[in-house]
Amino acid sequence: MKTSDDRRVVITGLGAVSCVGTGVTAYWDGLLAGGGEPADVPLPHLNMRTKKMYLVDRDEVPAEPSRHAGVELGSSPRLAVAAAEQALADAGLEDRARPALPVVLGVELGNADMQETQRSAGRTAWTTPAPAAAVVAARIGSRAAVTSVGNACSASGYALTIASDMIRAGEATAVLVGGAEGVTRAGMGAFNRLGAADPVRCRPFDRNRAGTMFGDGSAMIVLEAAGHARRRGAEPYAELAGAAWSCDAYHQTAPDPSGDQIVRAMTDALADAGLGGSDVGCVIPHGTGTPLNDVVESRALHRMFGGSTREVPLFSLKAMIGHTTGAAGAFACLTATLVLRHRRIPANIPIDQDPECDVWLPQEHPVPLGAPAVLINTYAFGGNNTSLVVRDVTRKDAGEPR
Repeated sequence: MKTSDDRRVVITGLGAVSCVGTGVTAYWDGLLAGGGEPADVPLPHLNMRTKKMYLVDRDEVPAEPSRHAGVELGSSPRLAVAAAEQALADAGLEDRARPALPVVLGVELGNADMQETQRSAGRTAWTTPAPAAAVVAARIGSRAAVTSVGNACSASGYALTIASDMIRAGEATAVLVGGAEGVTRAGMGAFNRLGAADPVRCRPFDRNRAGTMFGDGSAMIVLEAAGHARRRGAEPYAELAGAAWSCDAYHQTAPDPSGDQIVRAMTDALADAGLGGSDVGCVIPHGTGTPLNDVVESRALHRMFGGSTREVPLFSLKAMIGHTTGAAGAFACLTATLVLRHRRIPANIPIDQDPECDVWLPQEHPVPLGAPAVLINTYAFGGNNTSLVVRDVTRKDAGEPR
């Protein structure tokens, strides 16, 4: 019979490849140092206003695997494999555990950069983009369920909730979950045409923000049943304690100005975790830098936290690493885990804050984490919303956090 510990979901492994460095230590140090800087995108024929992204150092993009099932691979699946290997090593999962390890990955733009490079070179024979989840599963030797989630910019937020549900339902004792994105002309062009691409940088909550700016990279996480982790002697970083979905069904791209459904997602995620607003020591907002999104989310946070809203620090992650689209939720979860581990919140990028975004963004120095949980929001076109709650673990719960 399953015990309550077998239904609790803890985080035992982390992996990251980002514009601020490869590996979790480099990633955290990069956030403390102020994040990355936009760079010119290495693709030809970028006939658009905004041509920059927050890019992984191209020397750090792995060359392998170069092919999967006869398909040439771009950077996204290669980044995913690299981050996955880091997370599995960090979790201390033995090779014999890999065949039974499900893989759930949020990827919106897939293998697009390879397809676009081939087309620019005059190669007109297009193939189906290889899902990064399948590439990761094949590379690590998984024979379990493989799920690729494409819910736009909340894809890996949904992936995390799916993975958590698998463990809670007893379908798996551990799941490799995350997100990965590469460079894509199509994605950049779409946001340029929408007038939602900032030519300067990603600057959420700034009064001069002019849209978002993309970033590439991969964040991978090993989720595990707390009882399973304890029995094999693993020390969890934190617990993925709550998750919730909602949908605006308001507009193809714009959020519902009322914010009702994003308030619902936050409320339900905290309820799922058995926590309240006073337990939240930090919020990692969706905060893309688009004018409407940032205002709506700010107002929703005021509805969520009421008079204490200005006492809850926000960490604007996309200002540091750009909008990693389908991988954004995984990067936010990884960041929340590190905030809990180090018990402090890095200083935000200095901005000229929009008075309509009346939230607290500490900018001068890191601030201590004053409560045991971090709330994460991820939203997407079509009104697809997810909220996640990552909380501290104690010796009584599942072993001292490392």
